[in-house]
Amino acid sequence: MADRVRGYAHRVDIARDVQAVWRAFTEVTHLAKWCAPDAQIRARPGGLFRASVDRVTETEAHIDVFDPGRRLRLIYLPTPALPEAETAVVADFIMEAAHPGTIVRVLGSGVPDDPEWDVPYRRIRTGWERAMARLKVYVEKQMEVEAP
Repeated sequence: MADRVRGYAHRVDIARDVQAVWRAFTEVTHLAKWCAPDAQIRARPGGLFRASVDRVTETEAHIDVFDPGRRLRLIYLPTPALPEAETAVVADFIMEAAHPGTIVRVLGSGVPDDPEWDVPYRRIRTGWERAMARLKVYVEKQMEVEAP
């Protein structure tokens, strides 16, 4: 295993409020529409996230941090789809209200800087980048707008 790790960062600005974005992340019916068709989530501290974000690799993650409307951190669990890692591979989603909508940041870290991880790293990084683009379109244009 490599002693070094690598990460990634993505930002997307969404023209809807934080509550709508949070619902898109934490309600299965919404998550399946923008993330992956078979996506599952038990949205709570200690919960589980399961999806094929890159539409190829099925991953599972433990919900380590669950701060409604602000932050959701996933720690990837070992799976046959990913090489072994001696580090915690993490995806951290931070949401911030910003007039007139929401800024969503995805910070990935702990991916081994090892040739065995080159393809999975690109898939994870690119998968979340594309998923954030789908999230933006879904929340802004397809997610139902609820009456006040």
